[in-house]
Amino acid sequence: MRIAETVTFGGGGLNRAEDLRRHPELLAELPVRVLPLWRGKPLLAPGREALAIMEGDVFTAHGHPVLIGKLDGAALFARDVSGLEVAGLGEGLGAFLDPTEQTHPDLPHGTAFAELRAVMTRLSSLDAEIAATAKGALEWHRTHGFCANCGGPTQPGKAGWMRACPTCGRAHFPRTDPVVIMLVTHGDRVLLGRSPAWPEGFFSCLAGFMEPGETLEAAVRRETWEETGVRVGPVRYLASQPWPFPGSLMLGAHGEAVDDRIEIDPEEIAEALWLDRSELMDVFAGTHPRIGAARKGAIARFLLENWLADRLD
Repeated sequence: MRIAETVTFGGGGLNRAEDLRRHPELLAELPVRVLPLWRGKPLLAPGREALAIMEGDVFTAHGHPVLIGKLDGAALFARDVSGLEVAGLGEGLGAFLDPTEQTHPDLPHGTAFAELRAVMTRLSSLDAEIAATAKGALEWHRTHGFCANCGGPTQPGKAGWMRACPTCGRAHFPRTDPVVIMLVTHGDRVLLGRSPAWPEGFFSCLAGFMEPGETLEAAVRRETWEETGVRVGPVRYLASQPWPFPGSLMLGAHGEAVDDRIEIDPEEIAEALWLDRSELMDVFAGTHPRIGAARKGAIARFLLENWLADRLD
């Protein structure tokens, strides 16, 4: 798609400064800026429409700094400050769409830690990319403190972009799990599904993790058939979206179904259905009698809206 990088978390143009990861002496010469994150929530400025990036090497007692990139001539780091004793531990903390905000006396006035899902569409492209990178990288460090080869404790290196095992010498690097998400159409209709864990009325594009040795096209066909029994023929790539919840890369594709017979696997999916364009327009208008629109900012909504607008080229 020509507009592929307009998807949320895409097209920010972040200078990741990979060369600085390999040259700590050059990195040490730059001024430092820090984006703190508390339990994966980035620090946001008043108004919650921009990141609150702090000047100087702050919160040095918390976490290991991860170099996010070079920003306005400074080295931008992310720090996990989940050890802070913050205010704002109210009801809803840790929920899928956490509405709570946390503050601390050492933070700039009016700033707060807030759930990225709730604000991602309000951030600039660059801020969204920075936040997604920081959240994904810090979550990887949180869950990969031990070597998968020998079980020994690992130590961060390369400005936070690897973990080394001093016991066996193995180096580990941040991982991203590829997920296919497919806009499956049959003529003028699109296939949507609802996961068993989702609330009634919430439908979205089908999606699933890719397997070793599998192409994107094969994964689209396999996942669609496993969940709905629908056979898919031609498949083409459309767009991708980093999805740091916790660490996936959504690979959006268009699959053309060769039949429209649905036979769901109830262990995989609760319900699947075909919607024509007029019905999908009602969904986005909020007037459909039983189906709600996919979440703003998610690539599923991006694909569906652009299919409606005939902008998949």
